Amino acid sequence: MKFLALCFLAAACAVQAVDVETEKDVAVLTGTVFDDFVAENEFVLVEFYAPWCGHCKTLEPEYANAAKQLKESESAIKLAKVDATAETKLAGKYGVRGYPTLKFFRSGQDSDYSGGRTAKEIVLWLIKKTGPPAQTLASVEEAEALLENKDVAVIGFFKETPKAFLDVAISMDDVPFAVTSEDAVMSKYEAQDGSIVLFKKFDELKNVFEGELTQDELTSFVTKNSLPLVVEFGEETASKIFGGEIKIHNLLFVKKDADDFKTIYDQFYAAATTFKGKVLFVLIDAAAEANSRILEYFGLGDDEVPTVRLITLDGDMKKYKPAITELTTETLTQFVNDFQDGKLKAHLMSESVPEDWNTNPVTILVGENFAEVALDPAKDVLVEFYAPWCGHCKQLAPIYEELGEHFKDNENVVIAKMDSTKNEVEEATVRSFPTIKFWKKETNEVIDYSGDRTLEAMKQFVESGGEIVADVEDEDMEEEEDEEVPQDDQAKDEL
Repeated sequence: MKFLALCFLAAACAVQAVDVETEKDVAVLTGTVFDDFVAENEFVLVEFYAPWCGHCKTLEPEYANAAKQLKESESAIKLAKVDATAETKLAGKYGVRGYPTLKFFRSGQDSDYSGGRTAKEIVLWLIKKTGPPAQTLASVEEAEALLENKDVAVIGFFKETPKAFLDVAISMDDVPFAVTSEDAVMSKYEAQDGSIVLFKKFDELKNVFEGELTQDELTSFVTKNSLPLVVEFGEETASKIFGGEIKIHNLLFVKKDADDFKTIYDQFYAAATTFKGKVLFVLIDAAAEANSRILEYFGLGDDEVPTVRLITLDGDMKKYKPAITELTTETLTQFVNDFQDGKLKAHLMSESVPEDWNTNPVTILVGENFAEVALDPAKDVLVEFYAPWCGHCKQLAPIYEELGEHFKDNENVVIAKMDSTKNEVEEATVRSFPTIKFWKKETNEVIDYSGDRTLEAMKQFVESGGEIVADVEDEDMEEEEDEEVPQDDQAKDEL
């Protein structure tokens, strides 16, 4: 009887197991099965996505690949996804405000995912979050296997592992940590009890920690040494570049297939050695189609490559342009030194003022004439900051032209637009397209327009002097977010 009861109980549990659809090893969750699935699995990573979202489409194959790897390794970790545009209650419950949003559930408790967006980075992050913070190396063979399979790894050689070491191992998602107390392993790597060594497959090949063992000191050491002196911008490195402690970056735009690439790279690399830990030197392949938007953001054409730009990521991104065109170790070093000494002014792009800038209902602004028009104390000025490739801007264009037509005979109002891919101004920070700002006459107070993008709503806003903003969303716009300026958004997804 007892045996039959146990069998019946096991059968009942099997029946109660939630049945979910899967796509490429990723569980597809809806509101009716979400809670049961999360409760049934100790570790679940959930992607809240929108079908139309470009970033979600880019993530999709990487996410599926990560799910496949975890399944093949018989991991208990599950990957799932939720269409947040269909499951709005779920999205609201977990504070989803952008796409994709990834949440990690451990025993039903959710936390934010903070890893990268490649399959390799997703799997590494999950393994770090679900297993011991540091792998225990019991033999030389295990140590060799770790270093063979990882581009970067930190090994602590301890008879007793300090808490600070484990705290850093837990907090750093993108670098594997290991510990060993085995004499044979210490001898193999010429280490002593208490040593911490960062091994890597580039530059110096290894770095030995020599500071006081605190969480801050060790984190800084690992961050400083886990990226190459010159790191190439790409999908796998973007989060490391922008998520690191170093907020001053010197960007080299060069075509990797150019005849003089190695000469230029060597000069750039040599300059990077002077600023290790202070300025991050980044290579951007100007010949790669994936980087075309970045070149556009910096206003660079083929005739200006190779060149460098220095950027700062503290607060609003600022760009700095060198006065010279020759790229040598000396000139590159001087460029960064001049920045550090406060001798450089931020570089703002501007087109020349077109001859017909004020002959149409919508005034054309560029960097050179912006202040003269937008800051005119005698007029209320509405400015749309747009990008030619932006779908939302194209959708707004005919409505905005009608708005200009409506106010064309009003001497106190200017309706204007500026191509922000070719022009920059200190008076406006543009983070997405289109951005619409209103400068009030007399005071030059700046008001961000966040209302409905309809003719009537914008007319009402301008006529009220920026006082009335419609709360109703434009039905044609509500399903999509504005297109981001191609810079650091996490500075997160891409430059």
